[in-house]
Amino acid sequence: MKEAFVSKTSNDEFRVELRDSPIPKPNADQVVIRVVAVGLNPKDWKYTLAEPSNQGDDIAGYIHSVGEDVRDFRPGDRVAAFHEMMNPHGGYAEYAVAYSHTTFHIPESTSFEEAATIPLAAMTAALGLFFDLQLPSPWTPASKPTPLIVYGGASTVGSFAIKLASLANIHPIITVAGSGIPSIQPLLDPSKGDAVIDYRKGDESVITSLRAALKGAKATIALDAVSEHDTIRNLSHVLEPEVGKIALILPAKEVEKPVTQITTYVGSVHSDDNVFMKDTPRFGKLGQKEFGAVYFKFFARGLEGGWFSGHPHRIVEGGLEGLANALSNMRAGKVSAFKYVVRIADTPGLEKAQG
Repeated sequence: MKEAFVSKTSNDEFRVELRDSPIPKPNADQVVIRVVAVGLNPKDWKYTLAEPSNQGDDIAGYIHSVGEDVRDFRPGDRVAAFHEMMNPHGGYAEYAVAYSHTTFHIPESTSFEEAATIPLAAMTAALGLFFDLQLPSPWTPASKPTPLIVYGGASTVGSFAIKLASLANIHPIITVAGSGIPSIQPLLDPSKGDAVIDYRKGDESVITSLRAALKGAKATIALDAVSEHDTIRNLSHVLEPEVGKIALILPAKEVEKPVTQITTYVGSVHSDDNVFMKDTPRFGKLGQKEFGAVYFKFFARGLEGGWFSGHPHRIVEGGLEGLANALSNMRAGKVSAFKYVVRIADTPGLEKAQG
């Protein structure tokens, strides 16, 4: 099979090398997927190293083979999956590996390209909202107003956070966005107090507008899908001191206002035996691994039922060979309110190589 390895040159440019690799074999609780589409994430450009690696983690395609302990999937099933980060056999290839509990079925009505926008970002949003912030879940929805601020609402994680919060009847949702505002307005319900704030007007305007949108309500929770110093600072000026909590996608930053910062590690869903597990599990004996297994099935049911969907996306020209250009565009800030998706079959010469 063909597999793309991405690295950085001495000039800090992205380099893609297509290699011939054997089709991987699954462990007992893994599946091998024939990849149709793979989604790109910000971490793919932020953490690319000089050592070449295949870190495509949002996979969609067909089950090729399953491990001996796998019961929920069989060859030919249409699936999406979250590949274990920083491990071999990622989705920048014709075949990739994922654990069965981070794999979920997708209906015929969901394209592989749409499905490839879901796993990592949607799970990050779910963990941040329902595990780290411990908000009411979609099956035990909020019964009273629960103000939630989502910073970076047009990002993939932010957009999924809005969708999931709405399913849990969490309102008002006050979100901060920029050029992607038109894409998230359909997700909001102004009749329940939902509103969007334009960050392009400056930090002080954001703080003032957030307070105004809350209409006197006290805000204690936020999900920051940007997690840079200024976004955390702005939130710290709006959330209630001492009791305010922010779920972050990057490590915490020092700010002058006293708020609790919780970093959401989406990779924790792969195993309860990892460095991301908290010392005290918040769901009794169950941790992020079981949480992830449940919510991936929840996404599958939502796609089947039509009450959950993926994120807007654009296809990368040139298949795997287009990875370097796509990653460069992401680093340059040219991606807003959509996710890049690679179609493996668009890779030049692939059919010839397969033949």
